[in-house]
Order: sequence, then C-alpha cells, then structure tokens
Amino acid sequence: MAISTLEAEAPVHGVPVVPFEVQHDHLLDDARELMLRVFPGWAAGDLVLKENSGGITNKLVRCVNRRENLTVLIRAYGRNTEIIIDRGMELANMAGLASQGVCPPVYARFANGLVYGYIPGTVPSPEEMGSAALAPLIARKLAEWGQISLPGDRTPQLLPTLRRWLQDIPACYGDARKDAVFREHFSLDMLRSELAAVEQLAAAAESPVVFAHNDLLSGNIVLSASGDAVSFIDYEYATYNYRGFDIANHFNEYAGFECDYSRYPAKDAQLAWFRAYLEHIGLDASPAALERMHREVALLRPASHYYWGVWALVQAAISDIDFDYLDYARLRFAKYFEDKAQLQPML
Repeated sequence: MAISTLEAEAPVHGVPVVPFEVQHDHLLDDARELMLRVFPGWAAGDLVLKENSGGITNKLVRCVNRRENLTVLIRAYGRNTEIIIDRGMELANMAGLASQGVCPPVYARFANGLVYGYIPGTVPSPEEMGSAALAPLIARKLAEWGQISLPGDRTPQLLPTLRRWLQDIPACYGDARKDAVFREHFSLDMLRSELAAVEQLAAAAESPVVFAHNDLLSGNIVLSASGDAVSFIDYEYATYNYRGFDIANHFNEYAGFECDYSRYPAKDAQLAWFRAYLEHIGLDASPAALERMHREVALLRPASHYYWGVWALVQAAISDIDFDYLDYARLRFAKYFEDKAQLQPML
C-alpha cells in the first residue's frame, strides 16, 4: 500500500482530496486501490486497469468499471514535475473548464496526481492532424478555446515560464554522458541570450492573448466516433498566452517526437487553417487578415522550439521516464536556430 505525504484536506476547487500516493513501480496495483478509495461503492472485481503508453511526462492508467459502464483516468505525475508544471494552476484550470463543459469532471486529487473523466474516441497520428478532414475541426476547436474565460492572471505566460525553467537547468547533471552532450550543444549563457531573441520575436508578432492549450500535439486531441468533432485533453501547460504561440506550437507538433519538420504545413494549408479559425468565431478572415495571422504565427514558431527545448533540458535532470530528453532538446534547438534565421526579413 502506498503511503501518502498528503494529509486529508478539504476539497480544492470543489475537488475531493484523497491522501494516497500512486507509486510508479506499483502503478496498476496502487491505481486499483486508489479507485476503491475515490469510489467507495466500487468492487475490485469490476475494475479493468491498463497503463496508457506514449507519454513522456506522467504515468497514465485507464480504469474501466464494467458494472457501472464508466471509464476514468488516473494520472500519476512524473517525478519532480511540479518543478516545471504548476499543479495548482492545472487543477484550477481543469475545475474551471469542467464547470463550463469544456472537459470531463475531476473526481479527485491525490498526493501525486488526479482522477478525472475519460473522453471516448480515437487519437490521430501526427501525420493525420493536417488532413483536410481533421485540420479545420482542430482550428475551430482551438478558436473556441481562445474564447474561454477563466479567473486569474491573464498575462501571457510564455516568457515568465521560460525564465523559471531556465533557473531549473542544472549546472551539472551528475551523469558523464548527459554533461558531455550538454557541453557540446548548449551553455547557460547561450540559453539566456536566446531568451532575449524570443522576447523580441514575441513583441514583433503583436499576437492577441487568449486562453491557450500550449501542448496541442496529436496525443492530446481526441476525434469523436462520428468523426465530426474533436476534444482536447491534458491541460498541464494551459495558460493565457499568445495566440500565435499556441497555433505555431500545434503546427510544430505535426513533426512528432521524431522531429520530422518536413511535415510542417505549407503556407496554403496554414491560410486555410487560419480561415477556419477566424470564421468560426466571427473574426475578419479577409486575405489581409490571413496574411497578418501567417506572420504572427511564423514569428512565434521559434519560441515553441525554445520552449520545449528548455523543457527537455530540465526534464533530463528530473525525469525517470525512459526518453532521451537531451537529444530531443538538441533537435528542437537546431530547428529553433534554423527558423529564427529565416525570419530576419520579417523583423
């Protein structure tokens, strides 16, 4: 049985708190025990649990109660991820989104994670996100997200987040291979210098501030069974932020974790995407407006590479997930410099 460091508390944002910790090395057993605490009327024999693979931040378990015909998800946070993710903001966002019908209910918070509702459907591949059938659905849904109003600070969080993360990159990883890779490709001075370049690009983009998902990769998109609607999941990085950053980040995710940026949408595909976005919420979608949005998104494309590159450098120090974060950071920064150089005529 897992021992929790979380004391029994009153509900947070209306979400019950369960003093229990799910250990990664006893994931399914602990998740089953947690379910019986969150839902005292459930019986262990009715539950079917399976780990969902593919994530590089947390551990995720899907639990099906066959008797109740209900599926819920148990997310056990990755080790030390509170260093890079504001878990209090995440819970507040999820509770606020659930109250507006944007996401499923949050059933419980536990010491190192959350229990929340499951959205049925299929997850597209990175290659499928840009298809003629799926791209406009995603554009319209992201436009709706940009209209969401939640309480709290509406300052764009791109630069404050990056400043915090830079402080969490270690001077030494304590691992010979990691330290060698870092020294070969990075330096703290370079990272700080390039943050000023990101700030310059963000200012030049003149992008509206919206409620942004900030992590709209294929695994966070669910296509309905009917194929005519999408939902977004996983709100760990959601904040108020620059619209152009959220869109550029989504386009960058066409490349997948292997970083095949030949998949980045061509300009005509981007303009069609922008038209679907703008028309859905009644904004100007004239040719001039589409060109302005193209510039806005292009200028913030390098910021997405910098963001996830710095994120990966922090994760390389704290995560126990089997993923080569330093190599991922290397790939993202290589593309950051390439894209930044191409944007000089726009500045």
